[in-house]
Amino acid sequence: MKQRSSAHQIDMVHGPLAGKLLLFALPLMLSSLLQLLFNAADVVVVGRFAGPEALAAVGSTTSLINLMVNIFIGLSVGANVVVARDLGAGREEEVRKGVHTSITLALIGGGLLLVLGAALARQLLEWTSSPADVIDLATLYLRIYFFGMPANMVYNFGAAILRAQGDTQRPLYFLTAAGILNAVLNLFFVIVCHLSVAGVALATIISQYLSAVLVAVCLLRDKGLLRLDLKQLGLDRRTVKRIAQVGLPAGFQGMVFSISNVVIQSSINSFNSTAIVAGSSASSNIEGFVYAAMNAFYQTCLTFCSQNYGAGETKRVDRTLLLCQAYVVATGLILGTLAVTFGHSLASIYAPGEEEVIAQAQERLRIAAGPYFLCGMMDTMVGVLRGIGYSVIPMVVSMVGACGLRLVWVATVFQWVHTPAMLYLSYPVSWAITALVHLLFFLFVRKHAYAKVRGIHGTGGGTAAPSQEDTAKSQTAAPVEVHKNTTRKALSA
Repeated sequence: MKQRSSAHQIDMVHGPLAGKLLLFALPLMLSSLLQLLFNAADVVVVGRFAGPEALAAVGSTTSLINLMVNIFIGLSVGANVVVARDLGAGREEEVRKGVHTSITLALIGGGLLLVLGAALARQLLEWTSSPADVIDLATLYLRIYFFGMPANMVYNFGAAILRAQGDTQRPLYFLTAAGILNAVLNLFFVIVCHLSVAGVALATIISQYLSAVLVAVCLLRDKGLLRLDLKQLGLDRRTVKRIAQVGLPAGFQGMVFSISNVVIQSSINSFNSTAIVAGSSASSNIEGFVYAAMNAFYQTCLTFCSQNYGAGETKRVDRTLLLCQAYVVATGLILGTLAVTFGHSLASIYAPGEEEVIAQAQERLRIAAGPYFLCGMMDTMVGVLRGIGYSVIPMVVSMVGACGLRLVWVATVFQWVHTPAMLYLSYPVSWAITALVHLLFFLFVRKHAYAKVRGIHGTGGGTAAPSQEDTAKSQTAAPVEVHKNTTRKALSA
């Protein structure tokens, strides 16, 4: 069924694809880049006006926050896939169930994170060896920050629902408004009110609630299938299962990536060199902008493939993959090359006048940012696999390839050649191997997945593609980001 068009909707299952993919991806890209800039503003304000202890306190919580929210961010990916697939298949009642179940999951997840984060903040920081001179400030920041989790989750799930119909523009507008408010409140709370880390945390959660209210109002006023009715909030068991089938593997994968990056960071710290640690940190921040731009095409591939697979348009799934791979390679090559070429100037922003730090940053940029397009290719392959109903295997492949291989590399190759360059080399090697395995798996399952769709649709498509639960039932009867913290993962994949 062809969905009713609107000013904010993209028809993903009809017409030329190349321009529509860019129309969808560019607002996503701008959203991520804006969020990185707003995050940088947080760091600049607290570092310049509250002192190094406050800066360290805020910085020391990032990996912990990412680790805790990854499961729920993964579920928002599942919500995007489920709603997009049902939109493409024309299952109107299932779309409505997906919207209301997703927002309910967001509220439950946000409330759970609020309670756990506020109650266990200090204990969690002690487990992660937070420095004694900043742990009190870090605890205060974390406890306040987690009061914004319900809003964080509502925004992420709401934006995922809007993206399912091709609407990436309004989430960009909401994020821009929230980011501007965050920046203004940072300056007011820290400079005028002298609230230090508490001021930064308050500015963050106020801006998150603004973005959550904006996305909720957008859904409440929607005139189509995505309309949110507060009286219908609740968990539909089958919809929860479908979201979890995609979302939980994505969330667990994010958690494992966080753990592997902690190990990499520990290896960097093992050099006991401030210049190496600072240079790696500067490079990682620069790489974050490249990653954010490429990640937009992963989300584009995920959503377009989900809708077209739901509609039985398998040729458009293939074309979406090819175009997204072309776009992500071009984006990665251009931005990665620019990062390497202007590495000295870019690193000087983070460490002005510190030539040793700048040199270390340039070394990492040459090794990691230059071939960063490989990471984009890897993520895009994950996008198409999740879009056609495979989520567990990509999780396993990513965990073994991109995470397990890095850990093995640290334990073997890095021990034989104990240099920063050899440590950084684990990134492009793991990206290339994992991307290749994902491609081989896609080619292996493609024929079966497409045959299953054609068996229901016929070659022209037109009815709903089966969900994984539907398939299981038929076999039984007769012998398939950012908000704020999510955009801080420069090398999270």
